[in-house]
Amino acid sequence: MAPKDEPRLQRRPLVSEPALERAERLANLLASIVESSDDAIVSKNLDGIITSWNKAAERIFGYSAPEAIGHPITLVIPEDRLSEEREILTRIRRGERIDHFETVRRRRDGSSIVVSLTVSPVKDAHGNIVGASKIARDITPQKRAQEQIGILAREAEHRSKNILSNVQAIINLSQSDTSESLKEVISGRIQAMANVHSLFVETRWIGAEVSAIAKQELAPYLDEHGTRVRMDGLQTVLEPTAAQAIAVVLHELATNASKYGALSNAKGHVRLTWSRSEDRQLTLRWAELGGPRVTTPQRKGFGSRLIEGTINPLGGKVLFDWRAEGLDCEITVPT
Repeated sequence: MAPKDEPRLQRRPLVSEPALERAERLANLLASIVESSDDAIVSKNLDGIITSWNKAAERIFGYSAPEAIGHPITLVIPEDRLSEEREILTRIRRGERIDHFETVRRRRDGSSIVVSLTVSPVKDAHGNIVGASKIARDITPQKRAQEQIGILAREAEHRSKNILSNVQAIINLSQSDTSESLKEVISGRIQAMANVHSLFVETRWIGAEVSAIAKQELAPYLDEHGTRVRMDGLQTVLEPTAAQAIAVVLHELATNASKYGALSNAKGHVRLTWSRSEDRQLTLRWAELGGPRVTTPQRKGFGSRLIEGTINPLGGKVLFDWRAEGLDCEITVPT
């Protein structure tokens, strides 16, 4: 008995997607990608006429698609950069691709933006170059950040040199009888500079206000009743160089007053006043009263020379009046 024939598996014919439907599906997918892109994606013909304009292009350049399509791409190119478009079209006709070309473009409102361009040739079914596709990325925020970093770096270099110059001047103008005393003198003067730098941080290096500087340097002598140190002056912000100088000067005056002047006994006090003239000259006056009797020194002390050596290079002036009732010092410095 012949074996029964085993049932044969029936193969169903593969259903293939029609080529037209597949092409349409891919085209829709590509269109969706273009429209959802964060970068401006634009196409143009070889005459530079815009043929497509996505949503990101509308947002970045400010023109709607109907306003842009059919117009020359020079719509968004500043007049001083029109030569770039001629060069780009020449290279596209040769079949070249332009990658990450950074340049400036113009928005509808007239403002400028920095963009990174990638431009590629567009070919027809026969391989002929018929236009170009352009991807433009707005890199204005990054460029501004880079410029800001550069400015801050140059400013930091300038300030560092200024600080070191001031420290060197302090050391050169400092002198004392013993090495320990000299160390204490230099340390106090450098600390005065450090104090004012903490104020610069609070204002992002715009400067420091005179009363804030004075309160820092005279903190050991301030009391709640304001009997030891009395301050009076309008709010006045000094740029960093002048602020550093005033900090060092006030430290020196306070140190001298605590050792030999009005702050060396319980009865003395200091009156500190300041004002700024219309020509931006700061006048600061330090007046001591109630301390030991004062006599005019026969020669300038190291403190006096430091004060003059700090103020004079800024184009300022220092006047010392050694009155019997206490030192009167007037300082004028450009701000």
